[in-house]
Amino acid sequence: MAALTLSELHVYPIKSAAGIALREGQMTARGLQYDRRWMVVNASGKFMTQRQFPKMALISVAIGDQLTINAPDMPELSVPLEISPKISPEISPESESHRQVTVEVWGDRCEAIALGTESKQWFTRFMGIDCQLVYMPNHSHRPTDHGRFGDDQLVSFADAYPYLLISEASLAGLNQRLLEKGEAAVTMARFRPNLVVKGCREAHEEDTWQQIRIGAGVFELPKLCDRCSIPGVNPHTGIQGQEPTKTLATYRYQNRGIWFGQNCIQIEADQRADQPADQPAGQTAAQTAAQTAAQTANQTLMRLQVGDAIEILRYKTP
Repeated sequence: MAALTLSELHVYPIKSAAGIALREGQMTARGLQYDRRWMVVNASGKFMTQRQFPKMALISVAIGDQLTINAPDMPELSVPLEISPKISPEISPESESHRQVTVEVWGDRCEAIALGTESKQWFTRFMGIDCQLVYMPNHSHRPTDHGRFGDDQLVSFADAYPYLLISEASLAGLNQRLLEKGEAAVTMARFRPNLVVKGCREAHEEDTWQQIRIGAGVFELPKLCDRCSIPGVNPHTGIQGQEPTKTLATYRYQNRGIWFGQNCIQIEADQRADQPADQPAGQTAAQTAAQTAAQTANQTLMRLQVGDAIEILRYKTP
C-alpha cells in the first residue's frame, strides 16, 4: 500500500460559507479550531445553509486578529474571534451585541451569542431575509450526532460530526465519471471536508476504515457521510446545479442515501487542558453547570499538519 498522508486541511468558520485552507490546524474537543463556530440563523433562531440559500457559498472569511467577512457588493465586516455573552435582564438596541440566545441546528437546541446589530444588518442585507450571525461559546453544550457517543463528545455547528474525511482517489473517481459524460470536473471544495487523504490506490478506500491515526491523533470513523444538495452548488457562482450529485447517485446511492466521505470523531490525543473562559456575571446555576460539563470544549489538543502520516489502525468488519 502506498504511504497515506494528509494532503489538505480545511476549516469553515461560518457554517455554509466558504472555507479556509490551512497548512496546520489546532484540534479542540469540538473539531478543528474555529471550524463552524459561527452560524447564520433566521428570525426564529433556526440554522440557514446553502441547501436553501446557495449564495452563502459566496461569503468568504479570513482569520487574523478578528474574523473578517466579505461577499460580493458588500462592505467588509469584522467580528471578534473569542466572544463571551453579556447577561442583561433587558434587551434593547444598545444591548443587542453579544447577548445570549438559543438556536437550533438539525433539531439540536443550544446556546449561542448574537453578534449584534451591525452583523445582523450585514447578513440580512446580503441574504435578503431577516437573519443574524451567532457564535458558539465554550460553555455551549451540543453532543455529537444527537448524543450518540455520550454527552462529553461535543460538536460545533457542523451538521453532526466534528470532522469529515475524503480521499483524493474518491474525488478522482467521481471526476472520471463526470468527464466521461461530458460534464466538468469538480474540486474538493464542493464536499467541504476538513481532512483530505493522499495515497489511496482506489476510490472510497476510506469507506473500509474504522480507526486511523493522523500524526499523533487517533480517530474513529463511525459513519459515512450522506450527501445533501450542497455539492451541487458552484462555490464560485453560488448557483445550484444537478452535478455532481446526479452522477454520484448512479454509483453511490444505497440505503436511501448518496454516500461520499467519512465522518470522524477524535478519540485520543496528547491533551493539555486550558483554563475555561471567564464566566459572565449573572450566569444562572444551569448555565454554570453546563459550562462545567462542557469544559472539554476548552481543551487544547494536538495540531494537525499537511503532510502528516496516516496509519490505518483497524478496518470495518464486513
